[in-house]
Amino acid sequence: MLRFKMSPSSAAAFLRFTFWTLLISPAVSLTCSTQKFNKNQVFSTCIDLPSLSSYLHFTYDSPIATLSVAFVATPPKSGGWIAWAINPKATGMVGSQALVAYKNSTTGVPVVRTYDISSYSSIVPKDLSFAVWDKTAESRSDGSLVIFAKIKVTADLAASGKINQVWQAGPGVGDGGMLVKHEFAAANLQSKGTLDLKNGHTSGSSGGDTTIKKKNIHGILNGVSWGILFPLGAMIARYIRAFESADPAWFYLHMLCQISGYAIGVGGWGTGLKLGSESPGIMYSGHRNIGIALFVLATVQIFALFLRPKKDHKYRFYWNIYHHGVGYAVLVLGILNVFKGFDILNPDRKWKLAYMIIIIALGAISFLLEAITWVVVLKGKSGKSNKPYDGCNNGQGGRQTLAT
Repeated sequence: MLRFKMSPSSAAAFLRFTFWTLLISPAVSLTCSTQKFNKNQVFSTCIDLPSLSSYLHFTYDSPIATLSVAFVATPPKSGGWIAWAINPKATGMVGSQALVAYKNSTTGVPVVRTYDISSYSSIVPKDLSFAVWDKTAESRSDGSLVIFAKIKVTADLAASGKINQVWQAGPGVGDGGMLVKHEFAAANLQSKGTLDLKNGHTSGSSGGDTTIKKKNIHGILNGVSWGILFPLGAMIARYIRAFESADPAWFYLHMLCQISGYAIGVGGWGTGLKLGSESPGIMYSGHRNIGIALFVLATVQIFALFLRPKKDHKYRFYWNIYHHGVGYAVLVLGILNVFKGFDILNPDRKWKLAYMIIIIALGAISFLLEAITWVVVLKGKSGKSNKPYDGCNNGQGGRQTLAT
């Protein structure tokens, strides 16, 4: 076996080199200024884009209105895609003219395709509204892809010196170049802004933040209403009413929870409709259909309170069946849809965990109250069966039947 000897000074030098390499290497990967390309292309400006760990290198030739770009990003999955786009008239994805890169599924060689994204429902390769040439792509050892292209900037954009840029990354590519939808997390929604061609900087757009705020409001309203208030109201109606001393307080508490839950739920339902109208290409069918069913059932349930027969009415039995059936349907669908909302919104894990703790606590309380109320009801029935008559008739000890 060969053995190598190293002097103390050499060992110290090696350790220092290793330490500084480990210290500097993360920083190198996090800035565009240190990035190199396979063919050593050089650009006058580079920008660390504010989301999706993406980078833009570009050179703008003002006299001939030509923009040379190199866009660097990493697909979320192997076989995924990256995209950089210009939107000539708006700030979002719809209407953007996109350059998309992904690895060919057969050869594994990265390719670039152009997409005219007129709507979310139709995202297929198509020529752009402006001239683009020298389109190439390369893959990097860190798993990222690079899009290279030269773009003819239109006269109106050249006059302003600014363009609306959009960038994105998605998980895969289907048949015919159909792009698999990207995620709708905060980073994906914030991946847009204005690029100043002359001064070489970019400004972010607040549209993503606004959408996230609306989603959070939608989630909070529906979580509180369908996910907490309606189950709490159902618990009050089932368990508290078993105690005679709680009558009629249980009924008013039940009404308060259900009407408050309905009012808050309508607000959450309205924000959901607003989000849907602002994102025509984004469809969560299951969540949406359950939300519509909840709104209809809860509306019918609330209006049924005004048609509530008296206790001795011949139709009260059927009304009770309907009221309980619809109520439990709202209860189950509401909790189910809250969890579907968590999967869509994908908040910090602590929020889903907190809601699960609340539901488990309500379930445990229900289990305990179920046992207690059965004891109360059975004792009440036992007391009545052991009392064959009610008092005496003129002190003669004769039986007097109970009034019903």
